[in-house]
Amino acid sequence: MSGTAAGERADGLPCVAAGRAGDLAAVVGDPSFTARCAARYRAAGFGVPSAAEERSWTNSWPALLAALVRAGLSDVQVYLEYGTPGGGRRLDALLVGAAPGGALGLVVVELKQWQTCRVLDADRVMRSDGLVTAHPIHQVAAYRSFLEHWRPDGAPTLDVRAAVVLHNATAAAGAALAAGVGKDVGVPVLTAEDLVRPRGELARLLCCGDLAAPSAGQVREFEGIRWQPSSRLLDHVGADLEGNHAFALVGDQQDAFVRIRRAAARCLPSPGQACAAEGAGAVITVSGGPGSGKTALAVRLLGRLMRAHPTTRPRFITPSGTLRAHLHDAVRAHGAARELFPAVSALRSTARQAGALIIDEAQRIKRTGPGLPADLAAVLEHVPLAVVFLDERQIIRPDEGTTVDEIRTAAHALGRTHHHLELTGSFRCSGSAAYTAWVDALLYGTPQPWTGHTGYELALADDPFQLQQWIEQATAAGHTARTAAGFCWPWTRTRPRDATTLPLDIDIDIPAGPTTPARTWRAAWNAATTLTDPDDGRPIAPHSQLWASHTGGHQQIGCIYTAQGLEYHHAGVIIGPDLTWTNGHWTAHPEHSHDENLRHLTPDHYLPYALNTYRVLLTRGTHTTHIHSTHPNTHHMLQNLIHKS
Repeated sequence: MSGTAAGERADGLPCVAAGRAGDLAAVVGDPSFTARCAARYRAAGFGVPSAAEERSWTNSWPALLAALVRAGLSDVQVYLEYGTPGGGRRLDALLVGAAPGGALGLVVVELKQWQTCRVLDADRVMRSDGLVTAHPIHQVAAYRSFLEHWRPDGAPTLDVRAAVVLHNATAAAGAALAAGVGKDVGVPVLTAEDLVRPRGELARLLCCGDLAAPSAGQVREFEGIRWQPSSRLLDHVGADLEGNHAFALVGDQQDAFVRIRRAAARCLPSPGQACAAEGAGAVITVSGGPGSGKTALAVRLLGRLMRAHPTTRPRFITPSGTLRAHLHDAVRAHGAARELFPAVSALRSTARQAGALIIDEAQRIKRTGPGLPADLAAVLEHVPLAVVFLDERQIIRPDEGTTVDEIRTAAHALGRTHHHLELTGSFRCSGSAAYTAWVDALLYGTPQPWTGHTGYELALADDPFQLQQWIEQATAAGHTARTAAGFCWPWTRTRPRDATTLPLDIDIDIPAGPTTPARTWRAAWNAATTLTDPDDGRPIAPHSQLWASHTGGHQQIGCIYTAQGLEYHHAGVIIGPDLTWTNGHWTAHPEHSHDENLRHLTPDHYLPYALNTYRVLLTRGTHTTHIHSTHPNTHHMLQNLIHKS
């Protein structure tokens, strides 16, 4: 027995079960074991396991554990559902043994229930149920990279390996999967036939042929590791972020960058220093409107902190799943970099580990009552340098809404220094502060005629057919062009297994004109999951979080949750029936909303969220915005403000 005592003990560990392989094999068939694992899954902050997740445990764990016992590896230490910092990724199984030379041998195991799959390319495979997912060799190699690049100084030497186990597949299916990677990455693929091979051969296939049982002390050493990125990884990712032209800084962005760097130098240790010059730390809030460059500044700041203050374990958190997906996309060349961007659900645990934390889109952090959200309060209490970016006019739901004043009050109550910086420029709408001012007057003040601005185009679309044609033309010309709409139509999130189209949930009736018959325009919302051609694996529609940037997104309609925080060259906006111009003022109609978080509100309560939502949608375009309103009186009001050029 190991230092973990009971064969499934995982209390305080980032996993759902831990113990020697033989001990776990003896209990894995007990239904109560799965129930205890589900409880630990929730306690570890991984969320709530789905029924499919629990089925995968009961189908895959017994096969792996039986193979380990058969291979003579009953005393190897096993961790099931081992989580990376912040719970961003979970390893199906992690094996720990004693490697030659005194190192700890780690084997990451990716478990799949597949019988067959079709390799689309080195990164993707299509399962037999039609779902396109990451190539498991590519996936487990990224986990291996994490363990290699997040080993802290002073931790035991690690010999990290990886394997894929397809316990229901044939040898032919496994060979096809391995061949599809295109190059040798040192990750074997085991199938059902491999799992019954002779003892020594099976141990070698599992990358455990030279591993001995770890001592109780070695197990404690491993469990004592507090993963943090290596200085080399931080330097590489930081250099990439700082050198990315998408995050270039100008004007007051650069001024704010310099001021934050000075504050960081005062309260964070630099390489070679044991501690910072000032121990109290600082809280910095940065506010600004759409296109003021908050995200660009936040990302560049992360890159700088990684390189100038690597020992502070800098992290970047945003409540926007869409923005987080794009940041993962930006650092995809570094397989171990995803953990630098923990999920917002890990905000409190990250606050206990990070010395510097950047939070973007902070106004979207969930709150459960009055005052500062508890998770954000934990950041202000524990993190030496917290830089919080927010825009109070982008609060779009009643369970959101952190403000600068709340952060300032909480910081002062904790004895923390607080600085506030305001970004006043506009780097999105061709530098057109005139356009963002026009939008703010339209929604929050007295609507004004659009008098034009060099380099920025604002126009009104007579109907959504016209809007769609313009988006198609802009895309064909090589520009990013997207249409977003208010959430005023249902959204079908599921689709048939072999679907090659998305359901046309959006329908807008166009009355007959002097020369045109009555028509109905129909369109699809962005895809909840990637839509792929079942025959050739060609992406048809990107995942909703990548709708704004990936191929095919222009053919679907985005909503506030997929557009917020992002930008594109040309923006089409459909103002739905939830917001109308009536009797000289804006009127809200929550009964026309299909957002379950909002449709129960009264019109007066719904109005500010509707105004903020359309403010976001109207300010995504860097060069052009075209608007269509489904409400005749609202459309007429806009016609009086926006004259045809």
